[in-house]
Amino acid sequence: MLLNFRLFSKIYYAIALLILIIAGSTISYKVIEGWTWLDSFYQTIITVSTVGFGEVHPLTENGKLYTAFLIITSFGTFAYAVSSITSYIVTGDYRKYFKDYKTMKNIDQIKNHVIVCGYGRVGQKTIETLKAHKENFIVLETDPTIIEKFRLDGKILYLHGNATEDETLIDAGIKSAKALITALPSDADNLFVVLSSKELNPNLKVISRASRPGTKKKLKMAGANNVIMPDSLGGSHMAQLVSTPDVVEFLDQISIQGENEITLEGISFRDIPEGCQFKSLADLKQQFPVCNIVGFKNAQGEYLINPSDDVEILPNSKIFVLGNPEQIKKLNEIFGISYS
Repeated sequence: MLLNFRLFSKIYYAIALLILIIAGSTISYKVIEGWTWLDSFYQTIITVSTVGFGEVHPLTENGKLYTAFLIITSFGTFAYAVSSITSYIVTGDYRKYFKDYKTMKNIDQIKNHVIVCGYGRVGQKTIETLKAHKENFIVLETDPTIIEKFRLDGKILYLHGNATEDETLIDAGIKSAKALITALPSDADNLFVVLSSKELNPNLKVISRASRPGTKKKLKMAGANNVIMPDSLGGSHMAQLVSTPDVVEFLDQISIQGENEITLEGISFRDIPEGCQFKSLADLKQQFPVCNIVGFKNAQGEYLINPSDDVEILPNSKIFVLGNPEQIKKLNEIFGISYS
């Protein structure tokens, strides 16, 4: 557990300093006084620790000069080394570092996950939805208060670091991640994260937050697959509640929030039974008349609303079905789709 140098560097430096002082002084007494290794070691310990015992043997003039030099130079460093080591136990810091070590081990093992940059208002909502869909994710955050909250809670996989730095993204497993969501408050930081993440993993799906309309185009050019403007979406939603309230309220009832609440589901080509692949939607409806097919995404990425029955189910396509939670659950059981 103590093999992670980055987490336990302070205690490593303290131990290394102690060993250097003790080993160097032991050798010095051996050379200057000609004592045995045991006597030289013992004289070193009682000198650097300033316990006040007498000399092992009478010291020569050179030995006295060296002892005086050793007391002056080693007193502060020895005290620092000892206090650094004991502070891990006395202050309880070791618990914090062990938790961080365990978290880093879990991060090393996670694959096909989502990296969320920032735990602000948008980041918190993002994490709630990812939890509901049982997605594996890692949160990157710089605020030590939030990190301490994660550490005490123990339910969120986190990494204390700046998402704009390549090293932090690499530590978060960006090369094995499937998506990155950057929800930082600064558009400039989000732009930097998009550029860095796409350079480290060109196949990564990147979704970015934007605060200003002018930034949206730049984020797209940098490689973001999707750019979301929370303020614009919120304002548009409120305006639609005035213009078309019944439609908006009905759409609000269509939930994709969690396993027990889903009423709208997307099913990829690979999840469709082999007997229905490369066939039409009519064939699928005939074999599995559970939910209504309300949308279709073809292999070219084009979306069809209320697709016709003659549309073929081809690789890289996706169907969207609508039903009540019980119907969606039954359909997932038929197709073998699991949220666990």
